[in-house]
Amino acid sequence: MKVTRLLITTLFSTLLIVAFAIESDAQGLSPEDVVNIKSVGTVSMSSDGSYVAYTLSVPRSDDESVGRNYSELYIISSGGGESIPVMQKPNSAGSPQWGQDGRLYFTSRITDHHNQTQVYSVNRSGNDLQKHTSAEHGLISFAWTSDGSTLAYTVMEPVSEERRSLEERGYDMIVVGENLRYMNLWVQPRNGNASKVTPEDLYVWDFSWSPNGNQLALRVTDKPGADEDQMYSRIAVINRDGSGMREIMSAPKKKAGMSWSPDGSKLALLAGKVYSDPLPHRLWILNSDGSENRDLTPVNWEGSIESVRWMDDRTVMFTAVERSSTLLYSMRIDRNTPNKIAGGGDEIFRSVSSDSRNRSFAASVNTKAHPSEVYVTDMRRGNFTRLTHHNEWLSDKQLGEQSSITWKGADDLEIEGILVKPVGYQNGQRYPLVILPHGGPEGISMNGWNTRPLYPSHVLANEGYVVLKPNYRGSGGRGTGFASANHRDLGGKEFDDVLLAIDHLDEIGLIDPDKVGISGTSYGGYFAAWAATRYSDRFAAGITFAGLSNWISFTGTTDIPHEMSVVHWDLYWFDNPGQNWERSPVAWLNQSNTPLLVAHGLADDRVHPEQSIQLYQFLEMKGIPTGLVLYPRQPHGLTERAHQLDFMERVVDWFNLYLK
Repeated sequence: MKVTRLLITTLFSTLLIVAFAIESDAQGLSPEDVVNIKSVGTVSMSSDGSYVAYTLSVPRSDDESVGRNYSELYIISSGGGESIPVMQKPNSAGSPQWGQDGRLYFTSRITDHHNQTQVYSVNRSGNDLQKHTSAEHGLISFAWTSDGSTLAYTVMEPVSEERRSLEERGYDMIVVGENLRYMNLWVQPRNGNASKVTPEDLYVWDFSWSPNGNQLALRVTDKPGADEDQMYSRIAVINRDGSGMREIMSAPKKKAGMSWSPDGSKLALLAGKVYSDPLPHRLWILNSDGSENRDLTPVNWEGSIESVRWMDDRTVMFTAVERSSTLLYSMRIDRNTPNKIAGGGDEIFRSVSSDSRNRSFAASVNTKAHPSEVYVTDMRRGNFTRLTHHNEWLSDKQLGEQSSITWKGADDLEIEGILVKPVGYQNGQRYPLVILPHGGPEGISMNGWNTRPLYPSHVLANEGYVVLKPNYRGSGGRGTGFASANHRDLGGKEFDDVLLAIDHLDEIGLIDPDKVGISGTSYGGYFAAWAATRYSDRFAAGITFAGLSNWISFTGTTDIPHEMSVVHWDLYWFDNPGQNWERSPVAWLNQSNTPLLVAHGLADDRVHPEQSIQLYQFLEMKGIPTGLVLYPRQPHGLTERAHQLDFMERVVDWFNLYLK
């Protein structure tokens, strides 16, 4: 079928289908609803537990300039009440942190004060705005010492004057390995001048002050770049003046957040088990003098730790994902047995922040019924109290019934996923199925709010589809063994897990197995392309966004060639080129006839747009129904309202055409 004829047919069919959908399911969630959702991001609880500061992602309206969502900043009493605005659009703010002086510190670019991002503060009433830095080229992240006397912040090196002058004269060649820009660490006394304390050729990704303010822990690499960040960073400790640097963990593996013990003798760190561990999801304790590193993750525990901090010198507190739920634990470092504080229910929480006495904490919480809002929790009782209601209009929308389900995957391994039934579901009726596989592949589909532009679960449920988001082997949330279970077998047993989910839903009489679609992003986009080619007989339609189509050319164009090869394949393509080609969707086009819509952002460094362009071109040459949508300015995702809305509408149109 020719693309032009297909598009005309699609348009005509869409008009009829959309008209019917509007008449029959007017109270369900629409693409327009999704792009209007506000969502709480980072939260920070004051040391006495009385107030919570939080950022709020606020979408742009159609009549505003093109760009990302705004990040507004608010303060709310832990006892509830009205939120106090600190920073609202057209300004944005980030990184809220309460100081020991009771003021709220944050980053923002306020043009009335400086043309670059600086650190500001307000009092608890949101007034008395003060500027605390004057970094010439702006800053990225910051932290005060515990006594509030000294500030540390990171700054991206500017383009040199020599380089800028050459570019203005047309000498703007991009030469790999030259003109690298590094992230430096600066230290500034409260009423003094800032000075750079890290070497020119060291890239600082994260840092943390020691309790006494005399030292800083750093996560660093010798070069910038996503691969360096994810695979080859090192943990080091330096004196506050930049002297005496010593490395305390240098083994190549994924590493993430770090926290000092109150006595300054240890660091809690999130890192992988080994070089090939797909996630930095294990708890390590490092002696700050470099004498010993210990992996304290409980043996055979199926979970992925996401954040950690100390409660006292012998006890840490950490958040973790277990399957599709979140929990908060405490654990003595000499006992290795975690004790549950809260979680495991309907509340999916992120960005946990506690008071100084560890009696309560605030978090950004989402549930099946709403996106992220501010909640507070009493640690002694573990009960959650909701403070904000930023999307009240959602209560008038009818959502599909959502639940966590399990089935037997390949080798009888139990697999879990999130199921959403159609709005107005009738028992005994079979429905078309759309599978929305997460990316990664170490991502996790959570049993909370699971609708966003690239994964419009409830929009599809409103259109009459059963929606499944499978946590196939290779996903996070179940420990190192499960996350590594797809090594050297990408597209193999992990995809069998998905095929067996279709069989399970067919066996229980929920779906029509001849009307199965799939749509995913990144690695989920690979699953969609793999489904539409290698397993074309099982899928009636597919949509791939920023998906992988050719493993060999992907490895040659991505910004994470080592990360993808080591922690996902556990194999470099040149060691087994035959398997990499055999697991590439484009290798199976001769047996494919599944209509596949292809979309991509043109500013994507992670999965180069060539992956989608070549897939589309090959599909078109083979006469397989297809289409190619390229979104200018978009990175590895969709950040602009018009593009988000456009993609969701195309998803609905495509599936309505081929699955109904």
